[in-house]
Amino acid sequence: MSEEPQLALTARMLRRGRQLERLSDGISLIALAVGLAPLFVAARHPLLAGMLCALLLILGLAQKYHALRVALDAELIGNLAEDAGRLSSRTRALDQSLHELRLKAAGRERDWLSRCHGALRLLRWQAICLGLQVAVALFGLLLLPWLPLAA
Repeated sequence: MSEEPQLALTARMLRRGRQLERLSDGISLIALAVGLAPLFVAARHPLLAGMLCALLLILGLAQKYHALRVALDAELIGNLAEDAGRLSSRTRALDQSLHELRLKAAGRERDWLSRCHGALRLLRWQAICLGLQVAVALFGLLLLPWLPLAA
């Protein structure tokens, strides 16, 4: 079976990571604004709000790390899918370049199926980071208004 359709499909799926990244960026910006608000406005629970925002930013940074790796894989796999006829020679050149840039250990050969699985695993981790970020944001939105009643 030709690797071209598999590589093209993987590249298209990886490009969806950009949408996840945009949503996470929005949540991170809101978290930053809310985290800085207690400095300018008297807040009832500045420590809790600050910790919540810090957690949102940490999750946003983890998502950003995975987004960068997913975007790189999307470009590499997309370029290889366009020229699948020379896939074996381009694979060796890619492995050599990755090794020279210290992005890959020497002598570690993988077939394209395992490379696609690894790239899609990064996309899943990106989505998990975004899901955690959304869950923490919703938790904060639901919890913070009730805190004054509990005090």
